[in-house]
Amino acid sequence: MTYFQDLFSNLYVLGLFSLLGALFLSLKIYPAIINIVHIKNLMDDPSKGHSIHKNKTPTLGGVGLFIAFALLLILFGLFMQLEQEHLSKILGLVAATMILMFLGAKDDLVDLAPKKKFIAQLISASIVIFLTDARITNFYGLLGIHELSYIASIVFTLFVFLLVVNSYNLIDGIDGLAGSIAIICSLSFGIYFLLNKSHIMVLISFVLIGAIIGFLRYNLSHEKKMFMGDSGSLFIGFLLTYQGIIFLTENSLETTQYYISNAPIMLLVVLSFPLLDTLRVFIIRAKKGLSPFTADRNHIHHRLLDLGFKHGRASLLISIINILIMTLSFLVRDYNINIQLLICVGMGSLLYLSPFLISYKKETLFKEEDVLMVTNKTKITQEIPFVPVQREYNIATDLPNHEEVREEVENKRMKKIFAKRLAELKKMASKQKRQQF
Repeated sequence: MTYFQDLFSNLYVLGLFSLLGALFLSLKIYPAIINIVHIKNLMDDPSKGHSIHKNKTPTLGGVGLFIAFALLLILFGLFMQLEQEHLSKILGLVAATMILMFLGAKDDLVDLAPKKKFIAQLISASIVIFLTDARITNFYGLLGIHELSYIASIVFTLFVFLLVVNSYNLIDGIDGLAGSIAIICSLSFGIYFLLNKSHIMVLISFVLIGAIIGFLRYNLSHEKKMFMGDSGSLFIGFLLTYQGIIFLTENSLETTQYYISNAPIMLLVVLSFPLLDTLRVFIIRAKKGLSPFTADRNHIHHRLLDLGFKHGRASLLISIINILIMTLSFLVRDYNINIQLLICVGMGSLLYLSPFLISYKKETLFKEEDVLMVTNKTKITQEIPFVPVQREYNIATDLPNHEEVREEVENKRMKKIFAKRLAELKKMASKQKRQQF
């Protein structure tokens, strides 16, 4: 044990071994999970909800993430012979994330009410707040606020947990996006913890990165695809929030070796994509009189798909924008902190929302009066979303997944209209391809 204690006293060795260990373990875990999920038929059904995929796919990616994370965290904690206080913090974090993982897994299989999710998130957040003392205690003068009282810090920290966890959950809409953003965030925090020689947080950051890289191997696969699901997005969102709060806490200590004067701004820009995207869709839903948690296709990544981007390229573009905004926050760090906030929020909003400023040619499958969706309570006339001309005409992927629409299309008259319009679209696609060559 002394050998491992000496070995892992080097933070760079600790970071490397924890990343590689989590990667190796997750790569071994996922094939077993995928086989079990297929046998039990515990998969995402694209005919239900708002899935943009056309094949049934396992959604319990978060289970593998949690197993790899928890096992490596506990094993490294034992090898490093940590003090009882630090082991208690690790076990508290594992317990809190386990609650969210199980909650998310259940929600992946059987839809849960938002109220139950909020209660579980509050319980998990309370566990780490009181067991690890993870609280936001200082605003660094942002909005004229400095030190927070004990009660105020607890209340605000609970709010931050709920906000970030649910925001991160909402961006898990296309392959590779949630995982890529999480790696960028956790790597940013991990580098800071390396510079400040925070052993426990280096371990947490790099174990998470390794587990996510292993997950992406299957999330981006065409043969053995695995979705993160709520079990993964809630788990990762919670850990990113925890890292961000500890980042603010350690940065405010007098013993901090590498001090960041605009720490709150850095935290906001690291998490800028989920926060700005969630704010935007919540405003849109509120204007329509809908619940903030109503699923739709108004997210930034959906817009990029409509513009013709593939999943991988859309995820890459969003990740690059996130890095650019982080770089901007570093360049303006000497400005007044409130000016920094305006610059970063303004530039971030402009970059992230730029896809909505790009116009493109649209084609409508049906006229508004041709589609009648009948529900139990009311009749709604709605135009089926277009299929952009620039995209390949994969009709099965682009058609909406509303049960009511599909049932209505079974009507003979609608079948004729659909077949005729589909033939026209195929001709247009064929003509465009010939023109390209």
